[in-house]
Amino acid sequence: MDKKIAGLALAGVLLISGCSAGFQAAEPAASSSVRAPTASPRAEDTAPVAGTAHDAAAFRAWGLKPLAAPPAPPKVKPVERRPGEPVPVISDIPTTDKIVFITFDDGAEKDPRFVKMMRELKVPFTMFLTDSIISADYDYFKPLQQLGNTIQNHTLTHPNLRTKSAAAQREEICGQQTRLSKEYGTVPRLLRPPYGNWNENTRSAAGQCGVEAIVLWRESMQITNMQYQRADKKLHPGDIILAHFRGPGELKGHSMTEMTANMLRHIQEQGFTVARLEDYI
Repeated sequence: MDKKIAGLALAGVLLISGCSAGFQAAEPAASSSVRAPTASPRAEDTAPVAGTAHDAAAFRAWGLKPLAAPPAPPKVKPVERRPGEPVPVISDIPTTDKIVFITFDDGAEKDPRFVKMMRELKVPFTMFLTDSIISADYDYFKPLQQLGNTIQNHTLTHPNLRTKSAAAQREEICGQQTRLSKEYGTVPRLLRPPYGNWNENTRSAAGQCGVEAIVLWRESMQITNMQYQRADKKLHPGDIILAHFRGPGELKGHSMTEMTANMLRHIQEQGFTVARLEDYI
């Protein structure tokens, strides 16, 4: 695995455990600003935040203890793309608060019990969806979106973007911007490149397509355990966690709700709670 990722304003975008086999690390990138004045409020940013209060009984029903409420979002967002600068590439958010951010990729598994779980627990998360994976059932993700969880860009067909030309990357990213906007009524602001693979053409295409940040990750959730990038094998404030819409076929007989419950236990056992990623970007 090539780990030569450098030049990012947010330190450390070394990646593990991408969306599937064949993962390769990203190429070096130019420096990006991650601290800037807050932009004008957007409807998405002022929407009610899922997860600000937790029902202990609901958590107990899923075999969990309730998470602590996250702190109020910062008035100045720690990550902001400045005019004329490249799209920032991040794997964590600069903060000292003991918060982490949950993301789910692809969209292959469409488990109705996961919708029930998230409706009851009100834990905020971000969805990075691929059109070729979700197109048979766009409607599954709408109840999750209505809970305050945003739908973001994971390309049209889930290619390794580093193997694609600049024009092909624009087609994958801009095409998914258009598709998701049509289906879900909101233009995505964030991009997760499949496998975590990106290059400078990806940043350029993302900016041309209206993306404000490329989001990687620090940890990835497997079935019962979490994989960590850092040597200390611990969560750190502001870490972004990668999970997937996966079912028993890929989880060795376990359900997506079981995997999610295990992830929440890991988060809580380390003294963290979950905040909404879009409140920080």
